[in-house]
Amino acid sequence: MKNLLLGGAAAVLLLVTTGCDKQPAGASNAPGGSEKIRIGFLVKQPEEPWFQTEWAFAQKAADENGFELIKIATPDGEKALAAIDNLAALGAKGFVICTPDVRLGPALAAKAQMAGMKFMTVDDQFVGPDGKIMADVPHLGMSPWDIGHQAGTLELAEMKKRGWKPEETAACVSSFDELDTAKQRTDGATAALIAGGFPKDRIFQAPNKTTDLPGSFDAVNVCLTQHPEVKHWLIVGMNDNAVLGGVRATEGRGFSPADVIGIGINGTDCQSEFQKPAQTGFYGSLLLSPNRHGKETAMLVYRWVKDGVEPPKETYIKSATLITRDNWQDELRKQGMLQ
Repeated sequence: MKNLLLGGAAAVLLLVTTGCDKQPAGASNAPGGSEKIRIGFLVKQPEEPWFQTEWAFAQKAADENGFELIKIATPDGEKALAAIDNLAALGAKGFVICTPDVRLGPALAAKAQMAGMKFMTVDDQFVGPDGKIMADVPHLGMSPWDIGHQAGTLELAEMKKRGWKPEETAACVSSFDELDTAKQRTDGATAALIAGGFPKDRIFQAPNKTTDLPGSFDAVNVCLTQHPEVKHWLIVGMNDNAVLGGVRATEGRGFSPADVIGIGINGTDCQSEFQKPAQTGFYGSLLLSPNRHGKETAMLVYRWVKDGVEPPKETYIKSATLITRDNWQDELRKQGMLQ
């Protein structure tokens, strides 16, 4: 692997080759002199374990199938658009992207089409100017509403197992409605709680200003302040960090782990939580499949370029594995995410 800093792109580009680092883009290094196919993989938050795992498994697909993988960090729209130009300059024929902003869909699609590159989305789908999903762009990802619904169902089951009284319990939804995927997850969780008999008037919203742990901490802290009468809390959020932020807020207010149930989503940002000596209010997480998201999407674009086989327009994964401090290591090993 070698790192190339492309001046105008304002992004570090990781160009991964398979044994011929010094060849220029487009050079022939495949058996029989044919051109080796290059595929890009663009992610919005390369520092996050989820995207690092996606990249790792996409690289595994490249190593096993003899194509080259170009990894680019695209945390904003400018970098995402510049990345497509960089890919074209490097001779890439297609790419996978988790866009930093779903509303960039039309601009990104137009630039890719002008460059003659095949592309698909992962995790987050492109949204058109009408606010609707761009259904003509192939996509692989989790069904956010179904995953959220599963999280809400599991929290309610754990609440009943603990024997909490509904009139002494409330749910705090650490929400970020500006991101459609996040909204669908928390909407799904809320729907599960209501369907399971949880009082609708005891579900409180905590709108986040930022999509990170501190943003959730601040929002949930406000919610806790507004409802000092609540004895037990369910913490709902779009991912692990949203729930962890909420759990940290309850700890700051003196709630014991026995009075808090938080189930995150992703399973990649909570491992240190499970390694703590004692159980916290973070009960568990729904382990998604960054391995599948990385490897399968890279292979789909590779086959599209190589064999002309277009990926399905929609591939949705509708359930995930609950991991807790008791089983998280075994489950991560099963997915190849832990040695």
